[in-house]
Amino acid sequence: MSELKTKKQEVTSLRTTLQDLNKAKEEAYQKLKALRDKIKERTIAMKEVKEARDSLTKEVRELKQTRQKLNLVVKESSSQQKGVDKMREKVQGYDRKESPSRLRKEIEQLELKIETEIIPFKTEQQLTKKIKELKSKLGEVAEVSEMMKEIDSVSADFSQKRRDAQKSHKSVQFKAQQSQEKHEELTKIYDEVKKLRDQEKPLVKAHAELRTQYDVIRRQVSGKQKEIGGIRKVAEKKKEMSFKAKVIEKTAEVKEKIKKGKKLSTEDILAFQAMEE
Repeated sequence: MSELKTKKQEVTSLRTTLQDLNKAKEEAYQKLKALRDKIKERTIAMKEVKEARDSLTKEVRELKQTRQKLNLVVKESSSQQKGVDKMREKVQGYDRKESPSRLRKEIEQLELKIETEIIPFKTEQQLTKKIKELKSKLGEVAEVSEMMKEIDSVSADFSQKRRDAQKSHKSVQFKAQQSQEKHEELTKIYDEVKKLRDQEKPLVKAHAELRTQYDVIRRQVSGKQKEIGGIRKVAEKKKEMSFKAKVIEKTAEVKEKIKKGKKLSTEDILAFQAMEE
């Protein structure tokens, strides 16, 4: 019985240790799970930021190509602009009010006056000379007017193309800045995940060690319980054998009483019946 009591005490102690280990194991698991949930959350965020950065980088690449094309257009327009500058030198001093339509109207009025009015010959000569001068001037003004139209058109076109190029350049800078910000954000999250991974390693190790200890103690408890079972069986067998020995002894006494013709007690009869069974 002393051995059985000792084994039971050992099992009780081991079960207490097992409970403590199980509690510590669960706490370690919860810490590990919380950390892994955080890693998962940051990993998802890192993926989203990376996709946004890659998309912006692609936009920057496309915008740079557009800017390059616009710069080439501006460069080509610049050569046209040089020609316009030369034309502008030619028309310097030109009065825009001196329009071809006004000169034509004046010529028509003078021609009509010669045709419809009676005027002195000398006056007619003067008017004819004036008409000739106006027609000459009309040719010059018409040419200058066309040049001015071309100057205005080319200048406006050049200004628009230059504005488009500048706008494209600003778009590239803006998107590039956004891409850089996303890259910096991505680097920050990556560093966070790396630190969390470093924190994960000791937790994994601690949890694994607690599981190992728990399994060892659990097997020890199982082993002790089997030992207790074995001790009980041996004890029961000994008890049974002791009982049978007592019955045999009692039966011999009963047989001796019967042989001598002595009176049997109830206990004697029960012992005798037990032996027959």
